[in-house]
Amino acid sequence: MNEATACEDTDRGLAPDGTILREGALDRVPGPFVPVVEAARDRIVGTFGATRLHSAYLYGSIPRGTAIPGVSDLDLLVALHDAPTGAERTAGEEAGAALDAAFPVIDGVGLLLDSAGALLGEVERHDGGFFVACLCTPLIGPDLAAQLPRYRPTSLLARETNGDLALALPRWRTMAAEAVTDEARLRLSRGVARRLVRTAFTLVMPRWGGWTSDLRRSAELFARFCPDHPERAAQVRAAAGTARTPSPDPAVLAMLIESLGPWLAAEYTAAHGVKAPRP
Repeated sequence: MNEATACEDTDRGLAPDGTILREGALDRVPGPFVPVVEAARDRIVGTFGATRLHSAYLYGSIPRGTAIPGVSDLDLLVALHDAPTGAERTAGEEAGAALDAAFPVIDGVGLLLDSAGALLGEVERHDGGFFVACLCTPLIGPDLAAQLPRYRPTSLLARETNGDLALALPRWRTMAAEAVTDEARLRLSRGVARRLVRTAFTLVMPRWGGWTSDLRRSAELFARFCPDHPERAAQVRAAAGTARTPSPDPAVLAMLIESLGPWLAAEYTAAHGVKAPRP
């Protein structure tokens, strides 16, 4: 067993009881990103106000401590007391755009809006709930994770987090057809690649018995547990590279959306079933 495989076998992101540890913390935020996190806190409070805002969270590479200045984006989840309105979604997009414009250290802002009730609800228990409890770092307000269960790397978790990949493919095809600039293709290739690598990982997650958000490691774990599909392993590794260094090449998008994506969607349905439908 080589050193990398030994690490994969011992560091599985689990607590002693076998549940998935929460990743990320405010004290892991790299120094160059501290000002933008502080500004995001102020911007969120100023945009949504104390009466509407329940809590807010960081997620992604910044709270994990792996963000790269000028390359990484800022990912935020805002939970309101009630379902967000159209005006609030617009305000959230404007807040994200203002942060992106003010801080060159980040390359884009993703701000998700939801309600605390939806994130705590039964329908989202193994998707939005898992996301908050294990992948999000509290930034403002009471932590919803206190009202959520501990999670294990099961087939149920795999199904509810990524069992809807087939639904994303038609939307991606439309977006790819409309992406006529390099900038548009860069952003689309990064988003699609991230989703596909995460789906490839959760396809094999229950067999490995752990959790990671590291895309390179996710690709290697997929390759390890799918030795009969070397061509797909190569594509997943390429997707992990694209997620880190996006490509404007239409051929890259075609590989992701027309080749790897449909194959993964079919394998996922066969292994874990289809995600429970949302209202």
